[in-house]
Amino acid sequence: MLTAMFLAALILMTVHSQETEETITYTQCTDGYEWDPVRQRCKDIDECEIVPDACKGGMKCVNHYGGYLCLPRTAQIIVNEREEAAAESTSGRNNVIRRTPADPQRAPPNPTHQIQCAAGYEQSDHNVCQDIDECATGTHTCRADQVCVNLRGSFSCQCPPGYQKRGDQCIDIDECTLPPYCHHRCVNTPGSYYCQCNAGFQLASNNHTCVDINECDANNPCAQQCYNILGSFICQCNPGFELSSDRINCEDTDECRTSSYLCQYQCVNEPGKFSCVCPEGYQVVGGRTCQDINECETTNECREDEICWNYHGGFRCYPRNPCQEPYVLTSENRCVCPVSNAICRELPYSVVYKYMSIRSDRTVPSDIFQIQATTIYPNTINTFRIKSGNENGEFYLRQTSAVSAMLVLVKSLSGPREHIVDLEMLTVNSLNYRTSSVLRLTIIVGPYAF
Repeated sequence: MLTAMFLAALILMTVHSQETEETITYTQCTDGYEWDPVRQRCKDIDECEIVPDACKGGMKCVNHYGGYLCLPRTAQIIVNEREEAAAESTSGRNNVIRRTPADPQRAPPNPTHQIQCAAGYEQSDHNVCQDIDECATGTHTCRADQVCVNLRGSFSCQCPPGYQKRGDQCIDIDECTLPPYCHHRCVNTPGSYYCQCNAGFQLASNNHTCVDINECDANNPCAQQCYNILGSFICQCNPGFELSSDRINCEDTDECRTSSYLCQYQCVNEPGKFSCVCPEGYQVVGGRTCQDINECETTNECREDEICWNYHGGFRCYPRNPCQEPYVLTSENRCVCPVSNAICRELPYSVVYKYMSIRSDRTVPSDIFQIQATTIYPNTINTFRIKSGNENGEFYLRQTSAVSAMLVLVKSLSGPREHIVDLEMLTVNSLNYRTSSVLRLTIIVGPYAF
């Protein structure tokens, strides 16, 4: 039986008196039990309540008769109440006082001089043996790095939490070498440890798990756009900007520097974007292309006796009547020399004034103007030539039919510049009739190639 393991140690004491002799027997409880003055018997001590950290390693403490057990938490415990009562009843004996018949009412001698307590106990004011708390009185022999735990009749020297006993010394337990407590990094400290997280993470409320830090929400470090990723973040820039070398700030992208084809004329860089500008006389179309402004339709500054002629990048005012003596105006831009005037016999019969505009640096050779007879006479032969204005050989006149010819640009011209070229058509018939007419072509070369 289990109760046989916890039989009380009975101490018998004999006290002699001068007048009469009597025997007084006192009961002392065995280890694991203490005296219950109310019930007048020994009762079990619940070590699971009084011994700090009685069981280690996740075991549960189960109080037992005269001691305790450390069992797995899944263990089932069956308590036999009869054995418990038997154990308490056998853990000590009631006091027995025998008196002589001569004086049955006589009180026993003063027990303070008669009781003897075991080691670790002392007599109390109530004449019972009570435990000495060596931890409180300072009579223990524990080292300074140990913790004193009082026991019934004795004491125990234990190590503080986070330490283990090795011989007489308490050695720090390196929790970081045990099964992983920490999600990322473990830092051992005397008697304890703490967890650390990698960059971009922070400890959760359980102080063990590491959770991602959303840097974009906590404290947006990016100058413009921030995207959170696991353990870090990525910065991006708005259109027109690019990340600087620190990968956080954004620098303006100079689009004008990266390409020379963004604008037809001039590119102007702006924060986060660019814009195209055109020279005077042009306007921006489509954001990048330059288109000539027809000033003759928008801001005509010519007089009433003038006509406005628009060219690439500007305009010119020409007289409505360009005829010079002895020529007279017969129709728009057509001047005729009257036959009745003797001077006219040596001059071309008619002079027609025409105007045209070409872009600067035009590709050559290039057909630019066609001259054609307005009146066709039978039995006549027409020949064409450049009469004046081609001193540098920029033009060539190619006859294309019996009544027409094409003016060809053979040398590239740069503007702004004005050329006046006289194209003559000579007409001859079989009767030796000879006449000529001139087309005075004013060619205005714009300042740009657009």
